[in-house]
Formats: sequence, C-alpha cells, structure tokens
Amino acid sequence: MQHLSSSSSPMLRRFCYITIPSISSSAAVFSTSVTATLTPPARKKKLVFLGSPSVSASVLETLLDASSASDSLFEVAGIVTQPPSGRYRGRKVMPSPVAQHALDRGFPADLIFTPVKATEEAFLSDFSALEPELCITAAYGNILPTKFLKIPSLGTVNIHPSLLPLYRGAAPVQRALQDGVKETGVSLAFTVRALDAGPIIACKKMEIDDHIKAPELLDLLFAQGSKLLLHELPSIFDGSASTKAEPQDDTKATLAPKISQAESWLSFDQEASTLHNKVRAFAGWPGTRARILVIDEKSDKCSELEFKVITSRVYHGNDVQSNEDDEVTFRKGSLIIPCGQHTALEKVVNADAFWNGLRGQKLKKLQL
Repeated sequence: MQHLSSSSSPMLRRFCYITIPSISSSAAVFSTSVTATLTPPARKKKLVFLGSPSVSASVLETLLDASSASDSLFEVAGIVTQPPSGRYRGRKVMPSPVAQHALDRGFPADLIFTPVKATEEAFLSDFSALEPELCITAAYGNILPTKFLKIPSLGTVNIHPSLLPLYRGAAPVQRALQDGVKETGVSLAFTVRALDAGPIIACKKMEIDDHIKAPELLDLLFAQGSKLLLHELPSIFDGSASTKAEPQDDTKATLAPKISQAESWLSFDQEASTLHNKVRAFAGWPGTRARILVIDEKSDKCSELEFKVITSRVYHGNDVQSNEDDEVTFRKGSLIIPCGQHTALEKVVNADAFWNGLRGQKLKKLQL
C-alpha cells in the first residue's frame, strides 16, 4: 500500500493528457464489402468525491460501483479526504477510512488528495488540473473556499443527514437525536459559502424510534443519501437540477454545532428522557459518562464511582420514589437511577458481578 502523506507534494500531482489525432476518412482502409462507422463513445462526466469517515466510504463505494457500469454517465476522477491521522490504540498514523477504502478498491494513489486545508494553493492548482465537472461531498470535514467552489462547472453537491434547513452544521444527526426528534432525513443540496445553506435538490424523510443511536442512524441516512444521489445525478448533469432546486427558508434554520468531549457527562437533575436521548446521540463518540456516590453505611465513608453509559432506557416503573429520592437501586439486571421531575433512567449492567462487587454498600446519585 502506498503511504498517504499529509504533505501536498507527493499526492498533489499534475496530470498530463495525451491528445490522439482523429483518423481522417481518406486515411482509413476498409474492406470493400463492409461499411464501418466510427462512433466515439459519449464522454463520461468527471466527478470528484470528498469525504473522510466510514459513512463517507459507503457513499464512495456506491459511486465507484455505479461508475463502473457500461452505461454510467460519470467517472470518479479524484478523491479528496482528510490527511492521515493517529487513530485507535497506539495512535498509529492511518489513512482516513475513505482513503483506505479507495486504495483497497485499487483507486490510483496519486488521485487521492489529502490537503490539511482546502485553501492550499498547491491543492487548488492540482485539483483544477483534473478539470472536474461535479463534486460530491459527504462528511468531508473541511470548509471549502470560494476558489474551490468555482472550479467544478456543474457545482458541488452535499449529502447532508438532516432535513435542511434544520440542523445545519457539523453534528446534525447527533443534535437531532439529542433533541428527541421522531422524524429526520437526508438532503441533497448545492454547496455555497454559507453553512449548509445552498438550494435543495431533493430530500428523503425517515421516521425513527426512541432507541436508535447515532452510528446506526448515520449509516441509514447516508445509505439513503447515496440512493437519492444516484437518482438525481442525471438531472444534475443535464443542468435541470439547478433549475428545480428550492432555496432554503433561512427563518426555519437550526444549528447543529460540533460536539465537545466536555459535553459527555450526564447530570441526573435532568429528566430521564433528556439523558436517554443524550446517550443515543453521543454513542460512538464521545460517549456518555456519569458519576454516582458509593456509601459504606458501616463507616459512613463515601467515594465516587465513574462509569460509562452505553445503553439506557427510560424507566417506567411506578416505584421510583419508593426509596430516598437520591438512592440508586437495582432491579432485574439494571441500575435504576432517579432523575429530575420524578423520572428515572435505567442502565443495563452485568448484574451479579456489579451488585456483588458493592458488598452491601449503598449507591446514591451525584449532582454535577
């Protein structure tokens, strides 16, 4: 495997195109019994894909498969992704999931661009040399400057996992789940300089239950977005999409700011449904954490127990207040943690091991 450097020099190469002179009819020699007509195949549109995480790799897979069909309207002429970074334990420097997937598919390494910022002049020069006609972005994770947006003749189209103008920003799926929405979706929109504010080509709605987590919902929405993109590509290529695209109503816009690790703590003075939605939203990264008090009733000593909350449920039993308001109880393999407004959160645990490890100590919720 060729190494992907974050430096632009080995990856951002110029490309030479060789023009083959056409054969004149007078120079062609044919059998006297056969009449031949040379009809050159229709030229495929040059598409460049921009994306970085695993959900983006699934979109790239769809595009590469579609481009290999005999009747395809386009070819993937280049890929733009985030530079290699340290991931997983040991912080080994690895290509982005999109770059790795492209290499695994045999995509040319010199057509994979990894600029630190899309404003780099060397990158913009080599990107322009590709003569791209359309760019598709899917969770690329980098701001595209005006110079970039002016290069593809048919524009840049973004697959955005929300029903725009709702949840514009870096974390649309996570913020929607955090808000407890029952309906979401995916939008295809032209990219403009304003954040996720371009005209909408098409959208697909989806109802969701109150147990789905962010990683699963991201996969579903980008899968739907890939299908929607393939359906709309002909209209994007012939220009009719830009005519039918609907401007967004900015007065209805909501924002989905980037998530910080500091937000991962749960505060049990909030209602259980609010905390449950946060657990779903922050699943994958950064996850959710909580603290409870462990009280040794014999010595009256207290200590804090910190734990991760990976899966939760809103507890619907009518016995939340049967003990002290702050006491954490154990029922049928779950911790029942009292929350605000007389609600409770249910956290599944390894029941016997956890409870036996307490050795008779009492648990109480801890206010942050």
